Amino acid sequence: MEAVAKLKNVPSSPRKMRLIADLIRGQRVSRALGILKYQPQQGADVLQKVLLSAVANWQQKNTDSSIEDADLYVKTVFVDGGPMLKRLRPAPQGRGHRIRKRSNHITLVVDSAAMPEELEEMTQTQENE
Repeated sequence: MEAVAKLKNVPSSPRKMRLIADLIRGQRVSRALGILKYQPQQGADVLQKVLLSAVANWQQKNTDSSIEDADLYVKTVFVDGGPMLKRLRPAPQGRGHRIRKRSNHITLVVDSAAMPEELEEMTQTQENE
């Protein structure tokens, strides 16, 4: 069972956020939280909040099972470009240089590595046949 968390319009460039997202893709949730906690980049704090939100969403869906037994991992993380604020900075000789303030959208999917009991029973019966 997977859970999704999305955060839109984060005021950071997508390229900077993707560097951090690549560090936690495919990692266990506990390890990913440890990695994000000690990263010096500003986007690590934002990504940590999104990860905690995804875990909370998973727990909301699966009230009967515990997080420790589920063995959660980061299934997918992707960072898309968001809207751009366009500004002008003064430049020499009366010109203006364009400044593009980028933003991004983060989507994080958390999934359980442990198989549900119904699937385990089904796979065992298929193997025995």
